[in-house]
Amino acid sequence: MAENAADVSERVQDGPEVRTRGGALRGSLKDGVAAFLGVPYAQAPVGAMRFRAPEPAGPWDGVREATAFGPTAPKRPYSPPLDALLPDPDVEGDDCLNLNVWAPWGPSGPAAPEDGTSEDGMPGDGIPGDGISDDGVSGDERPEAGRPVMVWIHGGSLIHGSSAVPVYDGTAFARDGVVLVSVNYRLGVEGFGVFPDAPANLGLRDQIAALAWVRENVAAFGGDPERVTVFGESAGAISIAALLASPLAKGLFRRAVVQSGAPIAQPLATARRTTEAVAARLKVPATAEAFARVDRERLLAAQTEVTGKGSPLSGGHSFQIVVDGEVLPRDPAEALADGASAEVDLLMGTTTEEYRLWFVPSGVTDRVGPWVQRLLLRKAKVPSRTAKVYRAGRPLEKPGEVLGALATDKLLRIPLNALADARLRAGASAGTYLYEFGWRSPVLDLGACHALELGFVFDTLDLPETRALTGPEAPQELATAMHAAWVAFAATGEPGWRRWDPARPVMTFGPGLPSLVEAPREAERRAWEV
Repeated sequence: MAENAADVSERVQDGPEVRTRGGALRGSLKDGVAAFLGVPYAQAPVGAMRFRAPEPAGPWDGVREATAFGPTAPKRPYSPPLDALLPDPDVEGDDCLNLNVWAPWGPSGPAAPEDGTSEDGMPGDGIPGDGISDDGVSGDERPEAGRPVMVWIHGGSLIHGSSAVPVYDGTAFARDGVVLVSVNYRLGVEGFGVFPDAPANLGLRDQIAALAWVRENVAAFGGDPERVTVFGESAGAISIAALLASPLAKGLFRRAVVQSGAPIAQPLATARRTTEAVAARLKVPATAEAFARVDRERLLAAQTEVTGKGSPLSGGHSFQIVVDGEVLPRDPAEALADGASAEVDLLMGTTTEEYRLWFVPSGVTDRVGPWVQRLLLRKAKVPSRTAKVYRAGRPLEKPGEVLGALATDKLLRIPLNALADARLRAGASAGTYLYEFGWRSPVLDLGACHALELGFVFDTLDLPETRALTGPEAPQELATAMHAAWVAFAATGEPGWRRWDPARPVMTFGPGLPSLVEAPREAERRAWEV
């Protein structure tokens, strides 16, 4: 059913236009980059669609204005002091299942790629729609040529974040020849609650629906649906690891970038405890039917109370991706180690001091003494022999800093190294590459903390929202190099350094200029081996 005419703006100004399967879009144009914002890829998850798998968005009449970010998923802001470091815009509205597209654009439409083909993949003058049928799908004569596509999945512990965060602006990627897509998906209990009367992994299903939209529509923006790279950070990276292991996502992307996240998922029964805790707080049954009758603000308040004190190291309630038998038939770490997505090029990495985003502002680095450190390590099941190696190698660091280094490696560096090793042993046909981001932010002495690399990857160091975490003196040359590596990986499958091999090559981005290091901190890595 077509949308009401009141929901679609009439032509009021000139702007770039494309035709998708759903209808025509008008975006904005600046300095050779077209932006189409707030484009629906699925129906609004309200009413009968709340706590249900996503369904494709309906068509609309006329030309839909796409010049402002669409509604964000229901969420609460980060708690202080993280709210000042991680801006998280809130856009009201029900249609939160939307995405944004930035694309190179010429005077007549999508800018022609360097190989001389128009951006819909047809040889010619690049006129929008040339070679594309009225439903936005390229015709039979469309060759495979087209621009590389990158699809961004944001992080935020599956309860925060959106595609409207300014740090994720896609202009620089489009400037450098990539069609950049960023996606919203359902968060918290509405996206990752576990109910007996609703599908699990709804937020992950949303991401798959967005990728299906990209495959069907990205040619209209000049992108090649056969050259899609998914990339994400933190919970977005964990999501991508799950997508790599999901049969429902197979064939929707060719390459993947996993930034500061590892393959992890919980059994249904374990993950359900968080949903049950929220239900207990609300005094309602732990069913989707009951939750759907709860006011959304009350639901968010209960969700925040339940998850506010948990952490990956100490435990507590949190929302997680689950092994549900459909989206994820098995644990993603096991599936990937056994060869799932061996044909997908994979770039993975961490920051050097992930833990400092949480430990420093909260004072953990200063408050934790040797006794508390040992207690927390025992609770986190860190072997004493492993902790001994870290303490010996870091004699000048505080117990809280050693604890943080162990947490960073246990949760991120060691699992990603293990996955790289598994792909190498299995003889994966696609490339595997590792990086580490080591430039240290002076802001609050955060160092090379979690999320710091984002402004470098997106080349958005000049934005105040990026500088909240980096400060005003972040090195542009490092951003230029890191951003270029991500562009090269999306375009060719090679970021600019050699594949993972027995020498364990890791490209380090800072401190200083990028350099390839073999087996960094190898004694600490080996300390985790059984």
